[in-house]
Amino acid sequence: MSRSPREVARWVLGIEASAITGLLPQLDEEFDRAVEMLKEVRGRVVATGMGKSGIIMKKLAATLSSTGTPALFLHPAEAIHGDLGMIAEGDAVIAASFSGSTEELLRLVEIVKRLDVPLIALTADTGSALARHADIHLRTAIDQEACPLNLAPTASTTAILALGDALAMALLEARGFTPEDFAQLHPGGRLGKRLLKVHELMHAGDALPGVTGDASMREAIYQMSKKGLGVTAVVDDAGKLLGCISDGDLRRLLEKGDALVDRPSGECMTPSPRTIDRDQLASAALKLMEDHRITSLFVCDDDGRLEGVVHIHDLWRLELF
Repeated sequence: MSRSPREVARWVLGIEASAITGLLPQLDEEFDRAVEMLKEVRGRVVATGMGKSGIIMKKLAATLSSTGTPALFLHPAEAIHGDLGMIAEGDAVIAASFSGSTEELLRLVEIVKRLDVPLIALTADTGSALARHADIHLRTAIDQEACPLNLAPTASTTAILALGDALAMALLEARGFTPEDFAQLHPGGRLGKRLLKVHELMHAGDALPGVTGDASMREAIYQMSKKGLGVTAVVDDAGKLLGCISDGDLRRLLEKGDALVDRPSGECMTPSPRTIDRDQLASAALKLMEDHRITSLFVCDDDGRLEGVVHIHDLWRLELF
C-alpha cells in the first residue's frame, strides 16, 4: 500500500534528523584540530566536492565567507583543467565526498598534497582514499539515505551540510567574531541595518542644529527650521550639551503667552536631555526613543561635548524591526 505524501515527508524528515543527531557520537578531537587549523589559515579556505556534495560545499564556502573566514568553492573537475591556480600557498582545502572515492576529487587531492596545502576531508568511510590522504578526517556516516530506493543523496548531504555548519560556527566563536563584524559583511540586510552604529546615522557638522545658552530664541527657532529636525541643542562655549529646545517646548511656551523670540535660549530649554554614545547600535537608539517617547537623541562624547543628533525618522526609514 502506497504512503501518502505527508507520510513520506515525515519519514524523510525523521531519517534526516537522525542523520544529524548521529553525527554527535562521531565528533572527536579531529574536529577540534580542524577548527584550530582553519583558525590559523592566512590565506583562504577552498571548499570542494562533486555533484550534490559540491553544492553543499558551495554553501559552506558562502557561510565561512559571511562569518569572517575568506573562502571560495573550487569545482574538482575544473581545477584539473586550469582552475588549480585558485589554490595558493597559505590556503587550506576542505573536501567532501560521502564515499571518499570520487575520482575527480582524488585527482585534485593528489595535486593538493604536492602543493603542501593542508586538507580536511568530510567522508563517511574512515578507510576511504580521501580520508587516508587527508590531514584531518571528519566522519559523516549515516544509517541510510532518506530515499525509498536508498540511492539519491539525501541524508548523506544533510549530514555534510550540518557538519559544515558546525565547523563554521565553531570557527566563528574561536575567532571571536561579533555581531558588529557580521553587520560589516551584511550591510544590505535587515540585521546589518539593525547593527549600524549611531555615529553612522547621526546629523553632525553643518547639519547639526545648535545654539549657545545666551543666543536668542529667534536664533534657536531659525536653527530648528533650517535643519528640519524639530529640535535644537543648547551648548556652552566649550560645546558641552546643556539642554535642548523642541517643537513641543515652543508650543508649551507659547501657550503660556510668553514673549518668546528675544528671550535667551538657556532660559527656555529643557535641561539634561537624553543622550547616547556614538558607538551604540541604531536599534538601541530606537528603543531608547520609543521607551521615553521622544523623537531625538543627542550624541555626546565622554566629556559631554555635543557630537551629533539622531532623529527617530532616520531609524524608522531603516525598518529595523
